[in-house]
Amino acid sequence: METTTRIVITDCDHDSIAIERAVADEHQIRLMMAQCRTEDDVILAATGADGVLVQYAPITARVLDALPDIKAIGRYGVGLDTVDVGAATARGIAVCNVPDYGTEDVSDHAIALALSLERGVVQLDRRIRRGEYDLAAVQPLHRVNTRVFGVVGLGLIGSATARKAKGLGYSVIGHDPLLQPGTITNDGVSVVAFEELLSQADVVSLHVPLKPETHHLINAQALARMKESAVLVNTCRGAVVDTSAVADALVSGGLRGAGLDVFEEEPLPATHALMSLENAVLTPHVAWYSEESYGELKRRAMENIVDVCAGRTPRNIINPEILV
Repeated sequence: METTTRIVITDCDHDSIAIERAVADEHQIRLMMAQCRTEDDVILAATGADGVLVQYAPITARVLDALPDIKAIGRYGVGLDTVDVGAATARGIAVCNVPDYGTEDVSDHAIALALSLERGVVQLDRRIRRGEYDLAAVQPLHRVNTRVFGVVGLGLIGSATARKAKGLGYSVIGHDPLLQPGTITNDGVSVVAFEELLSQADVVSLHVPLKPETHHLINAQALARMKESAVLVNTCRGAVVDTSAVADALVSGGLRGAGLDVFEEEPLPATHALMSLENAVLTPHVAWYSEESYGELKRRAMENIVDVCAGRTPRNIINPEILV
């Protein structure tokens, strides 16, 4: 018999919610789907709900005040920049994410973007389709084992990226605010100061959450510290990078190339300067995706909320202090 527990998916751009519905059916929970964009949309859709599963919709203090029955907020993914975690914690609401579902997939994608730039693959592909068979546009190319790969953020995804870069032959350095420069991680990555990483790395790959202190972490000043022969890879959050500054550096020759999967504005406008730049490799926020990660994300995001609503400790919770 169906319980009175009700969960609302506030927004989701996936092609199906069959996995979420299967989890709900297994636990006899009512599941509803909306496509919210604003605070008012969320309040209207989730009134009376016990939990919400969110992709991009805003979950603010105002929203939570209007939804007193909410026990759990689940997020599709790792980042929580649209969820006011402090407001939820103050109201005794569990906030859950799925921090490790795409570790292998995002790190694979970061490596793929880096190598496509390092070997000039995309530029050469574009040229050969125009009947141009010369190397001029991508010279000089260098062996991977002569290059330094810099990883900014040595959490799960950053560490996986560093491991894979080392396997390819790169010399790998990393920076993380929680780690002391001059130390070496358990994976053998030399930890350096942020400025040192920027000046030494031939590839700078970003793997940090979006917070006030990481907003535009890569700006015009940071780009000026990088080698002109370096490439930038971003698979974390668009606003970690000042997109206009990156476009300017690609045009001026201050940066050799950029591989970007995320942008400050998504979808990226067709008129954006990056769209016309041959030394920019762009993908549409898909680094997280594989069939395996897709299924795991959807199932675990739902299971976290179900567990909280049932009085169980979820596998992933950002604010466990509310359970004490």
